[in-house]
Amino acid sequence: MNEIYDITIPVREGLAVWPGDTPYRFTLGWDMAQGQSVNVGAVTMSAHTGTHADAPFHFSRDGVGMGELDLSPYLGRAVVADVQNRETIGKEALLDLDFATAPRLLLKTGGWTDHAVFPETIPTLTLEAIAYLAQCGVVLVGLDVPSVDAIDSKDLPNHHALNAGNIRILESLDLRAIEPGIYDLIALPLKLMGADGSPVRAVLRRPIASSGA
Repeated sequence: MNEIYDITIPVREGLAVWPGDTPYRFTLGWDMAQGQSVNVGAVTMSAHTGTHADAPFHFSRDGVGMGELDLSPYLGRAVVADVQNRETIGKEALLDLDFATAPRLLLKTGGWTDHAVFPETIPTLTLEAIAYLAQCGVVLVGLDVPSVDAIDSKDLPNHHALNAGNIRILESLDLRAIEPGIYDLIALPLKLMGADGSPVRAVLRRPIASSGA
């Protein structure tokens, strides 16, 4: 049986969120310790807490919401690329990757390792690199930092460029234990109608021979 690699950041109180965003909180409305017959909890969190998918509505007033998006980009063959120790990830870092058989790209940047502290700066793709990915038919880009744009960006050029190339976005993956190579990705967002994003449970496994793109 293929080993499953969980690349999801654990969601718990104390997980760093975007400054000013809603922190994660879990509370029990019904509590067996208080005499209830079952435990029933409620979760308060941002749609962008921990490992999550961005919908176009997140950065475009007229963008499509999370629940309306096609799921196929979030399921299939992916290549994990080690691009650590780079401030920017240019086209030259991607030229040797085979997107014909693995049209999903997960970038191991090493840019966020302490998930209790929100990073001040993160590595980002260049617009030239994004154009190259679109040209290669890439359908999804995921990375191990909280945004595909710089932390201080207001106009979010990379979000818009990826969307223009019909490339979906995963952010805040945990790739610390993952070696570069080809995997099968499963990272399905919740069907949250009209939402700007969704948490995902992202996992990798080594490719099964019959698995498609």
